[in-house]
Amino acid sequence: MNLDKFKNKHFLALLGNLVISGFSVITISLLYRVLTKADTGIWFFFLTFLGLADAFRNGFLTTATIKFYSGTAVEKGKIVLGSVWFLAIAITSLVGFIDLILYLGIGFIKNHELIIVVKWIGITFFSSLPYALSYWILMAEEDYLKILWLRLINSGTMILIISILAYFKIATLNNILFVNLITNCLTSFIAIIWKVSKIETLKKGNKESVSEIFHFGKYSLATNISSNLLGSINTFIITFILGPSALAIYNLPQRLMEIVEIPLRSFVGTGMSAMATAYNNNNIHNLVLITKKHAGMLTYAFIPIAVVGFLTADYAVLILGGTKYVGTDAANIFRLFLIFSILYPIDRFNGATLDIIHQQKINFYKVIIMLGINIPISYLGVLLLKNIWGAALAGPISLIAGIIVGYYHLRKHINYSIKEIILSGYYESINFLKKK
Repeated sequence: MNLDKFKNKHFLALLGNLVISGFSVITISLLYRVLTKADTGIWFFFLTFLGLADAFRNGFLTTATIKFYSGTAVEKGKIVLGSVWFLAIAITSLVGFIDLILYLGIGFIKNHELIIVVKWIGITFFSSLPYALSYWILMAEEDYLKILWLRLINSGTMILIISILAYFKIATLNNILFVNLITNCLTSFIAIIWKVSKIETLKKGNKESVSEIFHFGKYSLATNISSNLLGSINTFIITFILGPSALAIYNLPQRLMEIVEIPLRSFVGTGMSAMATAYNNNNIHNLVLITKKHAGMLTYAFIPIAVVGFLTADYAVLILGGTKYVGTDAANIFRLFLIFSILYPIDRFNGATLDIIHQQKINFYKVIIMLGINIPISYLGVLLLKNIWGAALAGPISLIAGIIVGYYHLRKHINYSIKEIILSGYYESINFLKKK
């Protein structure tokens, strides 16, 4: 049997996301069973704030690392990575300083969920710094096997420790937060020892490179923060109006959406590095081909996934959340998300392509428009309906608005159309199936 076909970057990226998402499902399933609904909601509330902090760091540096490091000469690459390290430390320290100020005034905070966030977010954010840098670097190098190993260490360790805590019936919320911190520290330490973090390049960074990455990243930052807010705003609205127990139910279908996020993240990740290489070599034709091919193929791939998920939604909720979530709104909201997931590839690749061709400003405006639509619909919906459907219905409306805005502006810079995406996806899918 020839195993070479399994060594291509798309397969390794997809395999990595499949394995890690499988681990994530196990972790979430454990948490849904060992924590109360309220504590589960607080856990997701904390992760939302941590996600915003990550969006601040990742927004500045993920796309910039891939863009400026992919396909560069060795010495130039060291300068880029040294500058990325400098900015990453600065950003992480800024978040840590803000959290320290809030911690000193924690006595004035009356909301229990916010107190948990302030106590844990700063140190947790610091613990993941080398791990995050290693991930960006390996993405740019397209070394998805090493990414898989690092993520296995991180996720596998967390599952193991949570399982032990559950066995001894000491899987409290505070203990879970501590486990998350420890697994980040372990993964970051291994990344440094394994020399994939390239921390030694820190001394190679220079003022010009830092400035270039900073000015490129400021729009990516704004876009990433806004995108994260777009995904997180419902969390805040639901928590403050309906409480953490309602948030636990709302997060169940969101976690189940990993069945489409897995291939989407994989193809966007591999596609971005390929598009960045094409753009850096002034090969716009190839960049457009990559965009159309990936977006089109994923659109067709998501149709059967959506159909199967729609039919088995109740079983999916039972498997992930357990019996206490059966009969809630989770299954039907999952069905709603699945229907509109068919549009995700076009929206995501529109955004990725805008970033690569230096149109981060347009991408930012697109997300702001989506956010401006989502917030009032979600807030009024939850307030009037008094349930999580008010938040769930806002997502598809803002998604359609984002696709329209992104497509309109992208057409000004590259020659492609929705029709070409659909046709390219069809022919590429047929060719792929014929080869198999």
